Amino acid sequence: MTFTESDLVALLTERHETVALCESLTAGLASATMASVPGASAVLRGGLITYATEVKSYFLDKPVAEIERVGVVSGETAVDMARAAAVKTGADWGIGLTGVAGPDKQEGKEPGTVFLGIYSAGRIAQSFCLRDLGTERNQIRKATVGAAIAQLGAILKNFPTSGEQISSKER
Repeated sequence: MTFTESDLVALLTERHETVALCESLTAGLASATMASVPGASAVLRGGLITYATEVKSYFLDKPVAEIERVGVVSGETAVDMARAAAVKTGADWGIGLTGVAGPDKQEGKEPGTVFLGIYSAGRIAQSFCLRDLGTERNQIRKATVGAAIAQLGAILKNFPTSGEQISSKER
């Protein structure tokens, strides 16, 4: 069974929790997908579109050189983006999306390489590397959104509600 944006909105609503996104390669597509669900206003706090590295620098409160040192397309940056989304909007959960939509490589990484960050204060700061999401730019972006929704849904379904510890590891 596929976990959809409607499922995520319903689950967040049931848990009385909220989400915010910080998007790079998806450029607002994930936020728009969530907002397309009736009732999303109860759980979607907002989103940041940080397409340019300089904009990431501003919202992540990190110098451009530091972001470039670890990689714009990296798990660390994805978690930092998720953290920024949650902190700056006051959301319970943050999702960070950074990657290569193509057609060219970025930082030596092939199109379809994406890092997804999930953050919730005191509970989780974790990244996931997604690969082989397709070959066409918009196919990769759409698959990234689906993967982000499914990953947060899996975390929510398997772990406690706000105030309880989940994990603090990054991978």
